[in-house]
Amino acid sequence: MYRFLLTPRWWGINLFVVLAIPFCVFMGTWQLGRFEDRVQTHEAAEERPAPGTMAARPLDELLPVDTVTSGRPATASGRYADQFLVPGRKLEDRSGFYVLDMLRTDSGKALPVVRGWLPGKAGQTPVPAAPAGRVTVTGDLQASENTSTDGVDSKGGLPDGQVGMISAASLVNLVPYDVYDAWVTLQDTGARTGASGNAASGTADAALTGARDRGDDALRPVPAAAPQGSGLDLKAFQNLGYTGEWFVFAAFVVFMWFRLLRREAEAARDLKLGLIPDEDAPAS
Repeated sequence: MYRFLLTPRWWGINLFVVLAIPFCVFMGTWQLGRFEDRVQTHEAAEERPAPGTMAARPLDELLPVDTVTSGRPATASGRYADQFLVPGRKLEDRSGFYVLDMLRTDSGKALPVVRGWLPGKAGQTPVPAAPAGRVTVTGDLQASENTSTDGVDSKGGLPDGQVGMISAASLVNLVPYDVYDAWVTLQDTGARTGASGNAASGTADAALTGARDRGDDALRPVPAAAPQGSGLDLKAFQNLGYTGEWFVFAAFVVFMWFRLLRREAEAARDLKLGLIPDEDAPAS
């Protein structure tokens, strides 16, 4: 009854099934693994102490930035050089911009330092001057931004002195020195508004409260963002959805194979019993 399985038509069907099922299972398992990785990194981030409770470490000891070192307090010394504004950034649902200064370290490389956020439009709002002379700053370490980072303007066409992305790859084209593939966001009020010296890392909430008390002309701290790919966001649950889709595809392939097999077997049986004429039998 099942000799039709040896026909060229069914060889093609069987080959497709043999290849499709492992592929669907592999892709579903891979997507499930990505979702589980996001869950693990999210749990690790939840268990990690708040940045303000961790001791600051020298910048070079925390590089390169990864899911473990992102958000850790880092300290660096040097002199402020070029300043840039990063427009289109929101804080507490208000539009504004970041104040980004390049800290030239003793090695000659520069560390991008976000001294804070100001409301208003970049280029039209007065910006407090960066501290003069040698300073030591401590801020929460962050990885370079990319086009998928929230708030990034990758369209270009910004005025001179403004950048849409805090990234070493883009900043190195604007300054005559090397740039660290990382940046820090300061949480200490004095270090942002112009006082030189040491800047201890504090909590963003406390600094925000102090900035609000001083009015809109004061730089407000930019809270450290969670490492990209570490949160249970929509993309993470998309991975879980794709997992289900691939397993459903695998099950559908098996279902359709059995359905075709049953239909062909019934047709072969009916043909053998003379219940259907030869011209109505399925082609082999």
